[in-house]
Amino acid sequence: MKLIKKLTVASIALGLASTSMFAQEKWPEKITFGVIPVAGSTSMKENFGPLTDYLSKSLGIKVEMKLAGDYTGVITGMQHKHIDVAYLGPKSYVEAAKRANAEALVVEVDGESGLPGYRGTIITKKGSGLKSLADLKGKTWAFTSSQSTSGTLVPTVMFSKAGINPQEYFSKVVYSGGHEASILTVKAGRIDAASTNNLDFNRGLGKHWEKDQFNVIWTSDLIPGAPVAARADLPTSLKMALKGAFLSYNDPKGLEKLKNKGFVKGDDSVYDSVRELIELKNKLKNK
Repeated sequence: MKLIKKLTVASIALGLASTSMFAQEKWPEKITFGVIPVAGSTSMKENFGPLTDYLSKSLGIKVEMKLAGDYTGVITGMQHKHIDVAYLGPKSYVEAAKRANAEALVVEVDGESGLPGYRGTIITKKGSGLKSLADLKGKTWAFTSSQSTSGTLVPTVMFSKAGINPQEYFSKVVYSGGHEASILTVKAGRIDAASTNNLDFNRGLGKHWEKDQFNVIWTSDLIPGAPVAARADLPTSLKMALKGAFLSYNDPKGLEKLKNKGFVKGDDSVYDSVRELIELKNKLKNK
């Protein structure tokens, strides 16, 4: 009789534990997918819309795309739990991991090289006669966002190593807010040179600009690919499902809009090299 009593109590306890676990793993009815503004809102909706629709179908819950005015807006959105999962740049991910407990799920694969990474570039307008860093002295310059890897961090480290202080070297320095904006200002001749990357440049080819309208005067080493990260406090099963959905995304039209070859597994350690770059930038700045 005592044994039956013990078994009954144990069964109830196990049932309560299972119920508790199930309750903890209950998914929200809707999740928000934040995307850093590498381009204007129309382009962002066009490029990331098919992926967002796919995620909703794959997960069986509503996935709403959230566009922010700047990179920091996406990080802050995650921090305050207004954004659940986000497409970030490497540097903005490092910041989101620190401030918003973001957890890298997958890494974007470049459509050009097939590698889980991309390259920063410096562009000038074709016919401008600006074909080297030396030619840019006294000219106007555009970074993208302070949280951008290829648009600010990587060229800043390169400038520092070359002994160049952008505020002194250029006649004017602006922050465009996004890669599309930087490329368009160079195309229009409103800015002489800008830092961007091959992936975002390729996204606008044939729509907003053509390759032969620009000079590429500098190309960086390979930068770790852009991650998709989720808030660490989301249900584990949801994070696993999100990872699976991104890894299996193979819609040709959707990938063509993103100019990538899909996503591969990734984790936080992929971005240690970016943390080293941030540390190096700070050391060079304080010299």
